[in-house]
Amino acid sequence: MSWIILGIIVLVIFFFISIYNRLVSSRNAYKNAFAQIDVQLTRRYDLIPNLVETAKGYMKHERETLEAVIAARNSAVSGLRNAASNPGSPAAVQQLAGADNMLTASLGRLFAVAESYPDLKANQNMMQLSEELTSTENKVAFARQGYNDSVMSYNNTREVFPNSIIANSFGFQPAQLLEIEAPEKRIAPKVSFT
Repeated sequence: MSWIILGIIVLVIFFFISIYNRLVSSRNAYKNAFAQIDVQLTRRYDLIPNLVETAKGYMKHERETLEAVIAARNSAVSGLRNAASNPGSPAAVQQLAGADNMLTASLGRLFAVAESYPDLKANQNMMQLSEELTSTENKVAFARQGYNDSVMSYNNTREVFPNSIIANSFGFQPAQLLEIEAPEKRIAPKVSFT
């Protein structure tokens, strides 16, 4: 009889260990997915100063627009650093989403103003930077989708019973989706100088 009880205790222990390991694996998956967003957003943020410098020569009277893009970019870089240091922090992820939304809006204004400058639209550097930025925007959207899928999987794993007991006992906090505030902001800025 004692062997049966001992066997049941061992099975229960292995069951709880397997739940804990699944939680750790899921948490690591969403952190890895955030790292992919980090790579793409860093590339995006690195392209923006070159874009602004190229536009500066043509858009001398649009200083406010250019400064707004740089300020939004700097805010987004700061938000990315905070979120990258702790992708599990809902506040850090929300700050990044807000800063990135502001950057997207300011880039949209820059491209709208740039339409008024035919020489700028024809500039090879501007066309190349615009093409790279468009490609990066697509990669950011794909990375964001992968991250949100990983977060959903982690949160589901964390919240189902009996996993929730282990998750709460060991401090597994819910992860925050990287969401865009308004539906109209879900569209990547149009980058076209042709």
